Amino acid sequence: MRIIAGSLKGRIFRVPSNLSARPTTDYAKEGLFNILGNQRGFDELEILDLCSGTGNLAFEFISRGCTSVLAVDKDPKACRWLSKNAHDLSITNQLRVQQMDALKFLERTNQQFDLIFSDPPFASTMHKAILELTFQRNILREQGLLILEHGSKSNFEQVTNFTQARNFGNVTFSFFEIQ
Repeated sequence: MRIIAGSLKGRIFRVPSNLSARPTTDYAKEGLFNILGNQRGFDELEILDLCSGTGNLAFEFISRGCTSVLAVDKDPKACRWLSKNAHDLSITNQLRVQQMDALKFLERTNQQFDLIFSDPPFASTMHKAILELTFQRNILREQGLLILEHGSKSNFEQVTNFTQARNFGNVTFSFFEIQ
């Protein structure tokens, strides 16, 4: 896998073939970061990457200037690879890895973030719970943004705080802000 832009542009990071994570495609990733770059920029943002998997988006956020990323995933193998790749990319001071179920993390954390990116398995039923916990527990800072990656057959337009959805093939990004 490769980082597509920023200070780490072109750098490759390795992922074991037997990792159960489904990485975001380069096409969808480029589309997402074009939207974010035009709307917000990346400097000084503190990011939460829920269901981080390969770390594909976490590494891209850091490469583009985010201050810090907390990558949360329940898979111990994914967390080990995230940590190894962060070391190999020399970004261990910007990337923290926490092995924990995403919902348990949201239930327990007292932290707030500028941007939350969440990519649970498409077949999972946790999408709405992530949205509810994020807003109930005030985990998103004022002016913050939550982005939920999901399959194109799912629709979250009726959920409170929804602002827009963008499709990239079989992937959809739904955007939520405090309103």
